[in-house]
Amino acid sequence: MNRVYLDNNATTMLDPEALELMLPFLQDQYGNPNSLHFFGSQTHGALKTAIDQLYAGINARDNDDIVITSCATESNNWVLKGIYFDKILNKEKNRIIISGVEHPAVFATASFLQSLGVEVSILNVNSDASLNPKSLKDLMGDDVALVSIMSANNETGVIFPINELCEIAHEYGALFHTDAVQSIGKIPVNVQVSGVDFLSFSAHKFHGPKGVGGLFIKDGASLTPLLHGGEQMGGRRSGTLNVAGIVGMGKAMENAVKFLSVEKTHVERLRNKLEDALLTISDVYVVGDRAKRVPNTILASIRGVEGEAMLWDLNQAGIAASTGSACASESLESNPIMQAIGADSELAHTALRLSLSRFNTEAEIDYAIEKIKAAVDRLRAISSSFAYAPNGHESGL
Repeated sequence: MNRVYLDNNATTMLDPEALELMLPFLQDQYGNPNSLHFFGSQTHGALKTAIDQLYAGINARDNDDIVITSCATESNNWVLKGIYFDKILNKEKNRIIISGVEHPAVFATASFLQSLGVEVSILNVNSDASLNPKSLKDLMGDDVALVSIMSANNETGVIFPINELCEIAHEYGALFHTDAVQSIGKIPVNVQVSGVDFLSFSAHKFHGPKGVGGLFIKDGASLTPLLHGGEQMGGRRSGTLNVAGIVGMGKAMENAVKFLSVEKTHVERLRNKLEDALLTISDVYVVGDRAKRVPNTILASIRGVEGEAMLWDLNQAGIAASTGSACASESLESNPIMQAIGADSELAHTALRLSLSRFNTEAEIDYAIEKIKAAVDRLRAISSSFAYAPNGHESGL
């Protein structure tokens, strides 16, 4: 059976070059970087190289801070909860703004803060899953402590106008955070151009190892630590450093930037080929203008085909895909992105996310197209809600 991985927005394969650099620190170079003996000090050179690679990858300056975390979920939690302690608990401000399509790591944290009395405003997306900066301006006020908007949506791939949104937030004296998990390695990420105060990332989304990520903190931005204990990371984030993970993340970041042109050519071409094939099927709706999405992502709804049933058929054929965010995949509720853009309840249950990487091949996409079309025919033939016709031209609308 063929094996085709089209769930790269959930996680990615580990870059072989990153793995090679990690192995010594999982074997004989296992010292704690904070130890004064040889075993500790022999990690320092590789750690410095990796941190430099992270700074270069997002164009951070020497005076900025990149703090190593376990993942973007931790980074997102840290920003929102840190702002609560810094700006809201002392009554300086009492509101945060997030988009209505944020990752659960931001949405659930905002809900938790709301239970503590924080006012949370939701910036809604348009019917094409895009965001209008004017809508943020309409929500702003001097009481806003933080605006947190992702750089690109994890389900639709739609890119948000972070530069403009950040500028609006700063006009009102608010800090700006972006979850850049789905941007790094797909489109250029430059913190000097965007002006963001905080930026979260996770290595396993750009072919690095799982269990390690980071938080960019702009020079001059304060943030109460989430974890207390030792003095690692300048006292900002306590805990023994994951040397192998950091080394792998640094190399993965370097290669992610190096291969951006491959994303724009090879990956985007394969994505468009797959998307064009999907659109030859009747009653298929793809969310978001492809020119305004990251190069690797398709979120499609196929009327008459339950998302979970489609995943079952594809998995039987050796194809990995998803119905949306992996962090919410155990829920059988309708896709929240489809709800946010106003899709009807039936269509909201048919979402299929296909996300590619630079390691996918043309042959894999050809195979996926064949199996997806076969699955649609099979599932529509047994659907109680779709008027199936063998020629595929009759509509269930």
